[in-house]
Amino acid sequence: MRWLRFKRGDDPPKWGWISEDGLVGEASAAPFGSYTRQQAQYALDEVQLLAPVVPSKIVCIGRNYVEHAREHNAEVPTVPLMFLKPPSSVIGPNQPIILPPQSQQVEHEAELAVVIGKRGRWIPADEALSYVFGYTVANDVTARDLQRRDGQWTRGKGFDTFCPLGPWIETDLDPADALITCRVNGEVRQSGSTRDMVFSVAQLIAFISSVMTLEPGDVILTGTPAGVGPLNPGDVVSVEIEGIGELLNPVEAEQLPHP
Repeated sequence: MRWLRFKRGDDPPKWGWISEDGLVGEASAAPFGSYTRQQAQYALDEVQLLAPVVPSKIVCIGRNYVEHAREHNAEVPTVPLMFLKPPSSVIGPNQPIILPPQSQQVEHEAELAVVIGKRGRWIPADEALSYVFGYTVANDVTARDLQRRDGQWTRGKGFDTFCPLGPWIETDLDPADALITCRVNGEVRQSGSTRDMVFSVAQLIAFISSVMTLEPGDVILTGTPAGVGPLNPGDVVSVEIEGIGELLNPVEAEQLPHP
């Protein structure tokens, strides 16, 4: 099943679901607890898709694909390499990625995102997938020059708009072998499968939950395949994951306020 957040005109954001014939229906609340669904009645082109979840935290995993580690001449971690992106970095489909003036090298990173469905700490790996509500598409946008300069990744990963998510949450997906493709202006930049991840979704949930409590709606970015590359003003970047859909975002330079 597919869940989304959307708005119509000046109405406030709403939770919703997508019927088998592609229509959108409203839901009374987030699907992590009690809710009711209304009849699906809106066509997708009648609504504005928003980021499909509002996470309390975004936990990210670095170098979880061997070839991506190699393209940066980095060692493959022996335990998951974990960092955070702030919730303020989240944007939805068709919202612009804003290139900050502090960086001269902003890059795309196509990733499978895991949406947590129930609270948990010290979750065993063999139970981990039962804590997953569903999956969505993510772009772990990165200011590569700042990441290298700082040594730690908060600034390079944390700018506003650096975490596009969408277009919706798919609850019926096998995360073990899903094709991930990133295109910039129609040109394929990244193509890989989740089967090539060093640490599986279940292993990541177990590891992260040994450090911090995972809450409903939290998001885990699971790493990116090889092929990351630059984003420039005027680009359109697309991240597509087999079984979920396509996340599309334009790229713009930041317009600084006049003094």
